[in-house]
Amino acid sequence: MNKNCLNIRKDILKIAYASGHGHVPTCFSVVEILWAIYECIKHDPKYPRWEDRDIFILSKGHASLAHYCVLAAQGYFPLKDVQSFGSFLSDFGCHADRLKVPGIEASTGSLGHGIGLATGVALALKLKKSSRRVFTVIGDGEANEGSVWEAVLVADSLRLNNLTIIYDNNTSHPRGLQITEPGEKFHAFGCKVTEVNGHDIELLEMVYSSKSDRVHAIIANTIKGCGCRELIENHYAWHRRSPTQYELTQMLEELDAAAI
Repeated sequence: MNKNCLNIRKDILKIAYASGHGHVPTCFSVVEILWAIYECIKHDPKYPRWEDRDIFILSKGHASLAHYCVLAAQGYFPLKDVQSFGSFLSDFGCHADRLKVPGIEASTGSLGHGIGLATGVALALKLKKSSRRVFTVIGDGEANEGSVWEAVLVADSLRLNNLTIIYDNNTSHPRGLQITEPGEKFHAFGCKVTEVNGHDIELLEMVYSSKSDRVHAIIANTIKGCGCRELIENHYAWHRRSPTQYELTQMLEELDAAAI
């Protein structure tokens, strides 16, 4: 496991323990996806509103803690600021607020919402003839929302080749509508499709950097709770739970073992 991503997972666990909030398994599935994005896109932590920056929108907004920890590791703000996560009047809410947190481009949380915003931003940049790119991460469970596919249909019809959709395929939705062969579905909607290991940073960076003449949909195959056996085997039980002191110690040890 990449050292940066190992430390980010540890940060997620520690903050979830201290705050009593979490969505830890879904946060763990997107760590490499998010880290690789910020390693590839044009951005500047010292100037979060830099006019030439690329845009990233986390559509599956319940993974906000992972996003905060990645932004902190990238230098947008000190990690200690995130310690207030989920507390009364904290800037770092369980769903991110673009007006409160540097680096957050859109306030998301309602599933199926962020991808529509990303499509609109990509269209605006196209109309301005800008070379800036737009990335968005959606969840496989989130893709039960019809607005996801409406956004993809619009994006394809407008030939938004500046839009990259990363589909976090962590198989978290067996209780919802089954979306089998998601790559085939995105292809049917007109997208260029690439399927990758969503925990392989080098591979993610390579596909993020690739050119496309249409919307690029990346199927990132991930493990919900990646790095911790307890989270992987019991992710439903951990949907909104935070660890106890004992569980925190156990999970940190599991992460260290996974990194060897």
